[in-house]
Amino acid sequence: MRLLLVEDDDHVAAALSAVLARHGFDVTHARSGEEALRALLPGEQAPFGVVLLDLGLPDQDGFEVCGRIRRISSSPVIMVTARSDVRSRIHGLNLGADDYVVKPYDTGELLARIHAVSRRNTTAPPAPGEPPAEEGATQEALRLGTVTIELPTRQVSVCGTAVPLTRKEFDLLALLAQRPGVVFRREQIISEVWRTSWEGTGRTLEVHIASLRAKLRMPALIETVRGVGYRLVAPPAAVTPAGPAS
Repeated sequence: MRLLLVEDDDHVAAALSAVLARHGFDVTHARSGEEALRALLPGEQAPFGVVLLDLGLPDQDGFEVCGRIRRISSSPVIMVTARSDVRSRIHGLNLGADDYVVKPYDTGELLARIHAVSRRNTTAPPAPGEPPAEEGATQEALRLGTVTIELPTRQVSVCGTAVPLTRKEFDLLALLAQRPGVVFRREQIISEVWRTSWEGTGRTLEVHIASLRAKLRMPALIETVRGVGYRLVAPPAAVTPAGPAS
């Protein structure tokens, strides 16, 4: 798998590249945001399977680089940062990052996260500019009060206003919305949305839940069931297929 490492410290990049190469990754090193964006432009080579993005870049803020990457590429992005506060993590996810790793990190954890996001991307939506794949006729939209979830187009709106979500945020919301009132265990959510059983994904789940509550501006929509998991607080009767536009 091709991997783009965006890291301005040559010593850190060299050590990490050596580890990644031993695990079968074809690493390309970019020392700045602009260099990373150039590397991600479409070319003759296969697209990168994962982008490891350090936020402390010399030419521009890593958050800005993440937003620009998402506009030109569908490659999964893992942010590597020393910023451990939840607000920074939510901001990164809102910009389109698929995961984050807080420094200092364990190499085994980093490798597990790389493999996890690369697996998720096998069913990711098409890259920018590509037409969406045709969906089965059984897929429809879900309405939960003022929230509408369009499953075929992966779009969400509240009171008719579109709410942009990341891939994993949409997958998480769609999972909970199809069985409102039912408690989903954390392990079940991680298995179905992240396709992994690795316990370290639990913190990522919490951040995605917090981000969904904030974006939808409905903190009570997703309830935390302490010690168990989460459920979407809406009566089953509130979920109905959205009728065709008149």
